[in-house]
Amino acid sequence: MKKSEIRFSIALDDQKVPEAISWSATDAGPNIHFAKAINIALWDREQVGTMKIDLWTKDMPVDEMKRFVVDNIGSMAENIVTATGDKEMAEQMRALCKQLSLYLDKQEQQQQR
Repeated sequence: MKKSEIRFSIALDDQKVPEAISWSATDAGPNIHFAKAINIALWDREQVGTMKIDLWTKDMPVDEMKRFVVDNIGSMAENIVTATGDKEMAEQMRALCKQLSLYLDKQEQQQQR
């Protein structure tokens, strides 16, 4: 059986706020990659529930964080189709993404004025 490993490293300031997030993976080559935010969700077998880790660095702009959340919802829409075949649920999630994207576009236009 092939195994793959993903490692995250979080650099914290004195108040334990993330300053830097880096990651590496056995299937992503030898390089260390950097991120401004991570969102990890695990389904715990014993607790029968979701365990989450949400972290973002000090330099993650608010507008990028909002786009990150919308992108995550879109990814979950694709995941639900692949995992369960539930196309209706995915379509509702995609519709929400479209609605939120339009909202963010409008916010950005107002800020540019």
